[in-house]
Amino acid sequence: MKNVKVWIFVAIVICILIADHFFSWSTWIASGELSRMLESLVNQNLTLACLTYVAVAIVGSVVLALPGVLFALAAGAIFGPVLGTLLCWLSMSIGAWGSFIVGRYFLKDALKPKLAQNKLLNRFLFEGADRNDVFVLAVTRLVPLFPFNLQNFAYGVTDIQFAPYALYSALFILPGTAAYTIGAAGIVDDENRIVCIAIALLLLAFSFGVAWFLKRKAGIS
Repeated sequence: MKNVKVWIFVAIVICILIADHFFSWSTWIASGELSRMLESLVNQNLTLACLTYVAVAIVGSVVLALPGVLFALAAGAIFGPVLGTLLCWLSMSIGAWGSFIVGRYFLKDALKPKLAQNKLLNRFLFEGADRNDVFVLAVTRLVPLFPFNLQNFAYGVTDIQFAPYALYSALFILPGTAAYTIGAAGIVDDENRIVCIAIALLLLAFSFGVAWFLKRKAGIS
């Protein structure tokens, strides 16, 4: 049964890739068409623009596996530093929760025994998640270098429970999300550019600093 779930997951991924090839959803988002549509919609109906952004960002990050930074930059440029950060954070949080559930249901039973055979992966994904789940989540979420989409599915394979995963993921992705979103807002805002970019850099420095501290405290290597 566990292998059946994996094959169903693979089949779904293949179908999504084929559909994306024909309908060019990823290209539409990455090319800036989404941003231009949202910019026009903001002036007509801000609420609808916000809901549209959140829906597309969730689908784009989970289903199409597009980098979350694309949506952070778009949110900052279109909605500004405050609302843009809130919308991007909400979208990425919901997307992370959804990916976790998918990974837990489709992949854990089949992949966990194989991954646990590797000492490094076993220590990081299973032993680490059992003893230091908060620290592991903090380090991987605070440092924007770790692939966000891959993390979401990978945590579904671990033994961490959904409630702490959902809470700490949402908490620890906030500084990085804000950094990219505020930075993007500053690029398009001539008046507040220096302030926004300075705040973005401080947030990135804060994220790396806290991640380094927690990594040392938890003994994660």
